[in-house]
Amino acid sequence: MPTSLAIAFIGIGNMGWPMAANLVRAGYPVTVHDADPARVARFVAEHAAVGADDPASLGRTADVVITMLPNGRLVRDVVTGLLADLRPGTVVVDMSSSDPTGTRALGQVLAAAGVALVDAPVSGLVDRARSGLLTIMIGADDETAVQKVQPALECLGQRLFRTGGLGCGHAMKALNNVVAATAFTVTAEALLIGRRFGLDPQVMTDILNVSTGRSFHSDVSFPDHVLTRRFATGFTLGLLAKDVGIAADLGATVEVEAPVVQLVRRLWDEGCGEVGAGEDNSAIVKRWERVNRVTLEPGSGPISGAGATEMGSTRTSDQE
Repeated sequence: MPTSLAIAFIGIGNMGWPMAANLVRAGYPVTVHDADPARVARFVAEHAAVGADDPASLGRTADVVITMLPNGRLVRDVVTGLLADLRPGTVVVDMSSSDPTGTRALGQVLAAAGVALVDAPVSGLVDRARSGLLTIMIGADDETAVQKVQPALECLGQRLFRTGGLGCGHAMKALNNVVAATAFTVTAEALLIGRRFGLDPQVMTDILNVSTGRSFHSDVSFPDHVLTRRFATGFTLGLLAKDVGIAADLGATVEVEAPVVQLVRRLWDEGCGEVGAGEDNSAIVKRWERVNRVTLEPGSGPISGAGATEMGSTRTSDQE
């Protein structure tokens, strides 16, 4: 049903585009802004939305401002730039993956101006963003603000979780993603070990997926993106490495010893530096393939025959 709640949506990238489109389809008057003006023009042409070249102009008309940006620093810069034009009672919803401590600091700045901040990061990748089936993790100190934006969030997500006070949504998102990155890492290592020994990676994933080693990555990422060499999950390596870093920093801040998290952070930082922040997160496996000189590509053996040589020398030594 049409609604008079005016929404400004800032950041229409891979995730933001389908999310903003779902709000338009739900009847909300939506104004979009993005660092790429051409992208704004395409969105306006395809949807019944208004485009804004200047983000400062959004504050004068918006009841709700939604941000979907690469990091919390950009969110802070954009939102504080809007602050002079935001009316008291406006709610800012940061759906980015931001640093939770930074979120709490930004919330204090906004509260002093009568503006509420809700953190509501998402999980679910692009397909679920298109279908409105995202998981949304909500953190806030202002229950009235949550009630105001919840109907709009329900247009974007199938599962909405109230995680706690301001920043708790962003903390949960980072912790979810470090668990996901850890599962991806150990799955890749297991497949590389198996491939070197002589197992078929496809058979391995089939077995993992009906056994206790099953995860999202064994079920989706490896069969659909790594083994096929598509590397197209829609979530970049740089963004996932950033989230792993947020989780590691959070652990240090609250003084929890987390050596596995710190190791995963190092591995993903190294992978990001070699493979490239703009590449798909699943492409990090290319670094581990290179380091181990064995590939998971179907029908391929060790890279440049190095793995076969190493194994051959071992067998020769055993015979001697």
